[in-house]
Amino acid sequence: MRTTALARIAVGVMVERRKARSAWTDFLWRPVSVITGSPSAAPWTPLGMEAETTLFYAGEAAIELHRTETSNYRDNLASGAAALWIVLRPTASEPPYELVAVTADPSEGEGFTDAGNNLVEQVRMPPDIAEMVGQFVVRHHIERPFVKRQRDGQTGPGSERENER
Repeated sequence: MRTTALARIAVGVMVERRKARSAWTDFLWRPVSVITGSPSAAPWTPLGMEAETTLFYAGEAAIELHRTETSNYRDNLASGAAALWIVLRPTASEPPYELVAVTADPSEGEGFTDAGNNLVEQVRMPPDIAEMVGQFVVRHHIERPFVKRQRDGQTGPGSERENER
């Protein structure tokens, strides 16, 4: 797959499995954090257990940074609660999810929810990743003025020309 990303940040994703209190499912899964770099552990390695909760290393992903999305990154960083969106897709076998993506773009994160069955969770952006994203924005952001579209004068339902007939 070809990408137009100008920068990539390798991250490891941590996912929590919690015992469910439900008749319909045994466990609840939730991405909880990312770490910078690529751990040497294999994907879906259990990292720790506490009461009815187990923490797993779900695998490695890359945050891709594109120059056309710098406004979204800038707004994310300026929000006071910079976040990353982690996307997991259910599988029909073990492990129950596959790691699809990690993004710093709020619009892209929201777009992943359209599939309906993806598990998309927002987590805090670690300070070192926030610094890298901020440096990318400084280097590549170009302020683009808002240009309001002009009407093209065509007729349509409810238009003045349509009502004149």
